[in-house]
Amino acid sequence: MDDIVQEVLADYSHGRDIDNMNVFEQPDQEIVEEIIHELLMILFPGYYREKEYRTRSTHIKLSVLIEDVMYDLRKQIEVALLFDPEYSDSKKIVRKRAAQKICLDYFRKIPKMREYLNTDIQATFDGDPAADSKDEIVLAYPGLLATAIYRMAHELFLLKVPLLPRMMTEYAHRVTGVDIHPGATIGKYFFIDHATGIVVGSTSIIGEHVKVYQGVTIGALSTKEGHKLHGSKRHPTIEDNVTLYSGASILGGNTVIGEGSVIGGNSFVTKSIAPHSTVTIKTHEMVLGAKNKPEEKELEQDSTWFYVI
Repeated sequence: MDDIVQEVLADYSHGRDIDNMNVFEQPDQEIVEEIIHELLMILFPGYYREKEYRTRSTHIKLSVLIEDVMYDLRKQIEVALLFDPEYSDSKKIVRKRAAQKICLDYFRKIPKMREYLNTDIQATFDGDPAADSKDEIVLAYPGLLATAIYRMAHELFLLKVPLLPRMMTEYAHRVTGVDIHPGATIGKYFFIDHATGIVVGSTSIIGEHVKVYQGVTIGALSTKEGHKLHGSKRHPTIEDNVTLYSGASILGGNTVIGEGSVIGGNSFVTKSIAPHSTVTIKTHEMVLGAKNKPEEKELEQDSTWFYVI
């Protein structure tokens, strides 16, 4: 056992990225998850509860919640600021004061987050005939949960907090299968249906009343230059009232999907689409003959074809 310990310790001494030992100089993933759950209680006060808060007074409950979240969030932001060149060499008191200001600015964004989320609930209810109620949407729909966590992370991103926004949306990615970068800009009435395998890149711009089905990618056209592309507009712009059906890939920073367009399932779009267009792909049908020999027959499609879910 001692020999193994010495071998592993020796392996820690190479100075590589993986050898970083500063465990207390980076945000705590478990605390970030706790912050997410407590923020959900603030955003949806009638749907998320904590056994420790048994008071009937909404004022008292909210005061305790905000105090708890602000305490944890301020400490995590203070640590995260070590990854900001502006604060990396600053004294602890400087980062603490900056984190306090960011926290206050962030909590003033709560009404805005709730305003957007209320429209997301409405869009989901209007767009999904399988929804029995809005309560079902809030309590059971992973698409709304992923959107809610994105909304809270996006406001931190706009306040230029390092690491934490991405940690929040990657938590949502793990639990819902929806990967929305906190840097993406998404308008009101956003609806994700069947929330699995969806990717929204960091420089994406999405308008209002946009509907996205499972397996959709709103991504970069090419990443062969790697990190050299950091900060550039690499992801598409999706205008208002657009529907993206399952498996569609919309790629490229110069790609604009015009208002009111419908992108059919499994489409691969790398150039701009005019407003009120319908994009589909030609498919083939497998037909078995008398001797079980497969034949391919092209399906006829008209301009009104789209996926039926």
